[in-house]
Amino acid sequence: AQTEIADRFTAAGVRLIVCAGFMRRLREPVLSRFAGRIVNIHPSLLPAFPGKAAWAKALAAGVGETGCTVHLIDAGLDTGEPLDRAVVPIHAGDSEEDVRQRIQAAEHELYPAVIGRLLA
Repeated sequence: AQTEIADRFTAAGVRLIVCAGFMRRLREPVLSRFAGRIVNIHPSLLPAFPGKAAWAKALAAGVGETGCTVHLIDAGLDTGEPLDRAVVPIHAGDSEEDVRQRIQAAEHELYPAVIGRLLA
């Protein structure tokens, strides 16, 4: 399946792979064929709180701020090189949904800006 994905992307002349809400891991040969050209957005200030439900982890940890990170995808889980971040506050009394919505609003600003810079 990964070879087919890589072949289709190559045949289509894909310059940049943009993942969002893609809850699967890309593997070889996709990673090597598109190294440095696969980006993701994660709802935390990586390397803090990798994986699922990062906003809930941040709230449970009692940190005063969290945010989102646009990063390159590598073979690890949310371990690729960060390209840009946006910080959002966590307020006393916030629910998980409050934090998630605040991060999502930041994501909607940050991700298109980073993608535009990468394609320029």
